[in-house]
Amino acid sequence: MKTKTQFICNQCAAVSSQWSGQCTQCGAWNAIGEESIVPVSKHSRGGHYANQRSAVTFIEDVVIDCEVRLDCGLSELNRVLGGGLVDGSVVLIGGDPGIGKSTLLIQTLANLSQQQKVLYVTGEESLQQVAMRAKRLQLPLSGLRLLAETQVEAIIEHARKEKPRIMVIDSVQTMFTDTINAAPGGVSQVREAAAQLVRFAKLTQTAIFLVGHVTKEGALAGPRVLEHMVDCVLYFEGQNDSRFRVIRAIKNRFGAVNELGVFAMTDKGLKEVANPSAIFLSRQPDPTPGSAVMVTWEGTRSMLVEVQALVDEASGPQPKRVTAGLEHNRLAILLAVLHRHGGIATFDQDVFINVVGGVKVTETGSDLALLAAVRSSLRNQVFPSDTIIFGEVGLAGEIRPVQSGQERLKEAVKHGFKRAIIPYANAPKQSLGIEVQAVKHLQEMLIL
Repeated sequence: MKTKTQFICNQCAAVSSQWSGQCTQCGAWNAIGEESIVPVSKHSRGGHYANQRSAVTFIEDVVIDCEVRLDCGLSELNRVLGGGLVDGSVVLIGGDPGIGKSTLLIQTLANLSQQQKVLYVTGEESLQQVAMRAKRLQLPLSGLRLLAETQVEAIIEHARKEKPRIMVIDSVQTMFTDTINAAPGGVSQVREAAAQLVRFAKLTQTAIFLVGHVTKEGALAGPRVLEHMVDCVLYFEGQNDSRFRVIRAIKNRFGAVNELGVFAMTDKGLKEVANPSAIFLSRQPDPTPGSAVMVTWEGTRSMLVEVQALVDEASGPQPKRVTAGLEHNRLAILLAVLHRHGGIATFDQDVFINVVGGVKVTETGSDLALLAAVRSSLRNQVFPSDTIIFGEVGLAGEIRPVQSGQERLKEAVKHGFKRAIIPYANAPKQSLGIEVQAVKHLQEMLIL
């Protein structure tokens, strides 16, 4: 019988009957690959997805078990996961090659293996390579079991016999299932392999870590449905020239999203950074123009980070707008607001923005600090080094409040700051040990 084929986009999993250079659904170029169509057997479909039979039930009749959190041995990882690892959860970790995903997970399993049964499944490295890394990191090796396998059915069979409480699959792009006639790493293989592992986790209450590759754009490789199937999606961020690493929770069914965990890469593996604000502040003895310190809120913690701006006369007809750690489009909006409502024009200036330490700031509470740094660089005036600033700037020039204003001020006091410029609505009702300048409009901040 002649094998039928179909063409699938590896970005959005759209199916087409013929090949084309660009996907008609998501617009990605050179993303369509050919895969064979093989009927899915009943065995591959498995049993009930969440270990429950189909039945309509009133919500008050549902029995809620006591949620048990497993301590991973790393408090920063516990924070990102929402307090620890939950039985039966599936956590997807993505990041650039060499950033430390395997190092983090081998450390986590080594810590958990002292009290729990664990299994590390490697599809990219040999058992000798994994053992060499664990010994180099001087990890406790008793109880840490390894398996070199890429076939999902064989992995699940081993797991049923060994009955581990925690498993690591490194990585999901190397896994394949015999029910799909396609190369490992393809859209169909990744989707079906992940589906079988998720189903196994829910049926047996086994917690599973899945390591995922990323594309050159920084997104997780494979179909987008992969992120929908798992319970938590974590991104490992960092710069090649920096020893600091940041884990950010993009999706979490058991905790807050956008939670942040900070680590430092050493010769003994990843070490936790208990006070992230200290590494993101340069605290130069002689303050320079174009620098402002803000308090950002990530998940359930506040952090102090330094924003730097460099404003220089444009050498070409089109001024440059470059950002590192902040959203590029947000900068264009704020510069327009600064001109319209603050009377400060930058249309003939190149503007470069950088967040010290390589951390990415996604919230709008950084607006006021960004504009303060731009004005400081443009006017060559030093912004006071003992002053912190935060607040959202609206299109009408109004200063909008941000969440957790009191906690941000307390974090600034803890690090010795004496003055704060904040939105009027975030002004505290009682003294917190810091001088507060509450502003309602952008013009009020510019004259301070």
